[in-house]
Amino acid sequence: MSIPAIQLMSTLRSGQSTSPRLTWYGPDSERVELSGRVLDNWVAKTSNLLQDELDAEPGTRLRLDLPAHWKSMILALAAWQLGMEVVLGSGEAQVLATDEPGNSAPAEYDAVMAVPLPALAMRWPGSLPPGVVDYAAEVRSHGDVYMAHTDPDASGPAVVTSAGTALPHSDLLTGFAAAHDAGVRLLIQAGDGLEAALRESLGAWNSDGSVVLVHPAVDVTEKLLNDERVQGK
Repeated sequence: MSIPAIQLMSTLRSGQSTSPRLTWYGPDSERVELSGRVLDNWVAKTSNLLQDELDAEPGTRLRLDLPAHWKSMILALAAWQLGMEVVLGSGEAQVLATDEPGNSAPAEYDAVMAVPLPALAMRWPGSLPPGVVDYAAEVRSHGDVYMAHTDPDASGPAVVTSAGTALPHSDLLTGFAAAHDAGVRLLIQAGDGLEAALRESLGAWNSDGSVVLVHPAVDVTEKLLNDERVQGK
């Protein structure tokens, strides 16, 4: 039996696959809308990047040193689809994804990915330390369909919360994800942090719903709520 994240991605790409599943409002009038099919495409490419370039496999720990953002959501989904463990706090990990790579690759990680956050960024702006992978530049070259090298085990670790609580893949959608009504169109404030955004988003998608993720610099106006047909949090 496949792990919950694999089942979730199968649902998102097959059921109402052209409907919005993740909408992002960011600074400088950014608006990114991903249908179920496009979201699955990004997740598949990212899973392939993690597996084929960074040698990630089930059980490999990925630390997400990122704000709540549409790209960090994709990275988490990709890691879970692969069977990795996502570290949301400051715990140990083999792979780091960050929007602040600094001047040298941290020695405690086997691999580091730099993730530029502007929506139209095709590569990292400027130079990167040796050995740091440019997520934006590399991800597009990977396959649109994810083929696992190793089948993950549902009893394997899926997430370590910022409080240090660990949950297995079998509990990802029941013990970690928030509960929501079926078909919800959910507003999520990115300022509440990545862990909260992941909990809420997983719960919405698991209920066949969709998410509107809003950067703290964006005013949530009545027009935005009406245009997106948000039902609330």
